Amino acid sequence: MLQQLDEYIWSYKSSGNAVPRSAWRHFLQIIVMVGRDLMGGMITLHAMSLVYTTLLSMVPLLAVSISVLKGFGVHDQLQPALANMLAPLGEQSAEISARIVGFVENMRFGVLGAVGLGMLLFTAVSLIQKVEAAFNHTWRLESSRGVMQRFSDYLSVIMVGPVLVFSAVGITASLSNHQIVTVMNELPYMGDLLYVLGKLLPFLLVIGAFTFIYMLVPNTRVRLRSALYGAVIAGFLWQASGMLFTSFVSGSGKYTAIYSGFAVLLVFMIWLYLSWVILLIGASISFYHQNPDQLKWKRSKMYLSARLRDQLALQVMVSIARAFDQQTELVPDLEHLAADQQVPALLLERMLRALQDDGLLMQTADTPPRYIPGTALQRIRLVDILTSARSAEDDGKSDSLRSDAQVTRLLQSLQQQLEAHLGEETLADFLQKGADKQNEDRLV
Repeated sequence: MLQQLDEYIWSYKSSGNAVPRSAWRHFLQIIVMVGRDLMGGMITLHAMSLVYTTLLSMVPLLAVSISVLKGFGVHDQLQPALANMLAPLGEQSAEISARIVGFVENMRFGVLGAVGLGMLLFTAVSLIQKVEAAFNHTWRLESSRGVMQRFSDYLSVIMVGPVLVFSAVGITASLSNHQIVTVMNELPYMGDLLYVLGKLLPFLLVIGAFTFIYMLVPNTRVRLRSALYGAVIAGFLWQASGMLFTSFVSGSGKYTAIYSGFAVLLVFMIWLYLSWVILLIGASISFYHQNPDQLKWKRSKMYLSARLRDQLALQVMVSIARAFDQQTELVPDLEHLAADQQVPALLLERMLRALQDDGLLMQTADTPPRYIPGTALQRIRLVDILTSARSAEDDGKSDSLRSDAQVTRLLQSLQQQLEAHLGEETLADFLQKGADKQNEDRLV
């Protein structure tokens, strides 16, 4: 039974030209992969780390945010917004939000001094930095933002984010008391419609917030469709877990008897943990939706054999050279090259980076960047391409491995035979041979 189910799910190639398209089987593949990541432990590990950082950073972050909110005149919405976000905690949400607001209001920027204010900002920024690191791991990104880019992006999140969130909460709360809403309630069927909209609006706000986070935080370009796909599922999980957690809290009177005053903090930490897990699950869903090639490699480690590395390096150099000479309509950026090679973008990116390090490729300033030959095609030898592929990601480790003289001589002999076989044949010669062969086939 399980084998048949596995065959049903994975026989569909979501990254290929399967006809008809099956959104349901694609969804099942994504859920299986996200479940694997969840069982692997990295999502829960990042969530636990973010809970700890959130507890340390919450008051400084809100203190910085409330100073901005006062300038827009919406600082009074802080406690209602927190109470709304903590609604799954039941009656304890009012107590926790009141305590947090009390801590924030008791902070005095004037007595902190320059060092204290700097530490306050650093603590607030560290939370966003940890969130970015967790999202970059989910998206399999090895590089983070530069210092200046971090400063501008993080500052915009700290300054603009709270204004949008608390303004939306304030608008939502005030709509029910607005005179226009009162008049509309008296119209036929409008009362039921407004009731439904009132129930849907918090859900739509959560989806909008998640979509914004999924597009902004990872250090890569996330498509709106993929971010929205993950946000809808994460929003549903958020609402469902909120209802379940509310019922759990309402029946957890015995925990108060056991933990006494710590029960409130314990329940708050559990809800924070679930919230971060759901947010990271949505990010993982967005990643697999945008990168269906990852689903194809579900049972494989993200590494290639020596033969496949040779094949990938040669083929990608040929594809980029043909695109450079305008012999093909292929756009030589990472996404299109990965689709053309039918290989995960992460694997191809590592190979492209190795070819770049050896001067065989270079990137343009386009967005997204395109790849072009690093020098004239007449100067790129085939043996250099293969050597670059075989030594990719060595990082000097080959010198640290033990190697007998006999083994060393054998490897050197193989390299010499490869160089003797290929000689000085260049990438330009190789492409010309292919063109001549095609012309001969046409004549025949």
